[in-house]
Amino acid sequence: MILNGYQPGDSYDEIFDSQGEARSCSLGFVRNLVSLSDGELQRRQLAADRNLHNMGITFAVYGNEAGTEKVWPFDIIPRILDGREWDTIERGLKQRVRALNLFIDDVYHERRIVRDRVIPEELIQTATTLRLPCMGHRPPKGVWCHVNGVDLVRDGSGQFYVLEDNLRCPSGVSYVLENREVMKRTFSNVFHGMSVAPVDDYPERLLQTLLDSAPDGVSQPTAVVLTPGIFNSAYFEHSFLAQQMGIELVEGTDLVVTDGHVCMRTTRGLRRVDVIYRRIDDDFLDPQCFRSDSVLGVAGLMDVYRRGRVTLANAPGTGIADDKAIYAYVPQIIKFYLGEDPILMNVPTYLCDDPKQREYVLANLDRLVVKPTNESGGYGILMGPQASAQERAKCGEAVRANPRNYIAQPMLSLSTVPTIVEDHLEARHVDLRPFVLCGKDDIYVLPGGLTRVALRRGSMIVNSSQGGGSKDTWVLRGGNGHRIATEQIQGTHAC
Repeated sequence: MILNGYQPGDSYDEIFDSQGEARSCSLGFVRNLVSLSDGELQRRQLAADRNLHNMGITFAVYGNEAGTEKVWPFDIIPRILDGREWDTIERGLKQRVRALNLFIDDVYHERRIVRDRVIPEELIQTATTLRLPCMGHRPPKGVWCHVNGVDLVRDGSGQFYVLEDNLRCPSGVSYVLENREVMKRTFSNVFHGMSVAPVDDYPERLLQTLLDSAPDGVSQPTAVVLTPGIFNSAYFEHSFLAQQMGIELVEGTDLVVTDGHVCMRTTRGLRRVDVIYRRIDDDFLDPQCFRSDSVLGVAGLMDVYRRGRVTLANAPGTGIADDKAIYAYVPQIIKFYLGEDPILMNVPTYLCDDPKQREYVLANLDRLVVKPTNESGGYGILMGPQASAQERAKCGEAVRANPRNYIAQPMLSLSTVPTIVEDHLEARHVDLRPFVLCGKDDIYVLPGGLTRVALRRGSMIVNSSQGGGSKDTWVLRGGNGHRIATEQIQGTHAC
């Protein structure tokens, strides 16, 4: 039996509780799982791996000696979320994104939040993601963050927390869609009796969000996806989303500024572009405005943007809300702009720029997770309880040298989901990245999002670039049944 010997462990397991009972939202899936014949689950996993390979679903790892292009690592045991619980998450994400949009707009205009001493001005002025060329500018339709990825974690009590915000070029949504497609192709029978919210309309919703953000006066806007090129780690996603939306995938050399507009080179001549879903960082967008050595962007793009003749999604300058030091103030940001208490709480965070908080961090490096304020992909993080004395000492030196560049958080015991390990299931830690689309009138949250799983036993590092994988994420609609013990389920199965 595939469930024989499964141990949820000390963390909060999302399929089984500590007594080995299937949680109510997972009951239907567990019943379908135990109805499988011996070896069937492994055969389905192999079929899923083959499908991923044949479909060319890949990601890139920089600096990997075995090659940069890797088949996307996927585990077919899904992560299952109760619909009522998801409703709370969805409301919390909408609240957070709404407040952060207001915050970014305020930073580049009146700075009321600084004037009222909610956030120190020095914290904003020293942010490496602050973009002075964006001061005084307001994007078309007033939306700064059109596409958002908010990382959530669940702790040992089952409580969800926001781990970080991703408002520049958040990636991973293509894998959400492909994970579901692979599940339907290779493991469709486990959906039986489960009312799982669909995710396949995301490209259509994304396209509509982009088109709705076009500058005023454009009746039939043209949108494109701007990619750095095939060597970018997320290139699969760039090409996938462009294909799914039915719009052109372009590189910087495909675009040119002429007569005060951005145009795309085509076989029929130049064609005006009104919306650019850009998947390159601010610094590389325009060599005339940011990095002069950039060969990825478009010369003169920012001048057209500031004139309101093209929409850039996400808007340049949104990275100010990605800064992990700013993250620590998001509860106050929500209260300041919306007059509401946050629905989703932050992980408790220590700012190393504050002398007293820095002193505590340096004295407790063996208990904390220390993060650079503007790195991503799991790079530069010290997992204090798992680090060596030498690693902690090196981290301490870096914090003392540049305290503004670091925050620290307690090391949460992330929730787990059963994961296939050879011929059995073992508990593996997961996080969740829901995707949020923000239009001028509405905010949409994709049901579920990207569940990333740490494939190594005991590891808390879920990033694919650091050896992690992914799972399909189910948000259930309707009733969920009753809890039932694993042994009871197994007793009803004819082996």
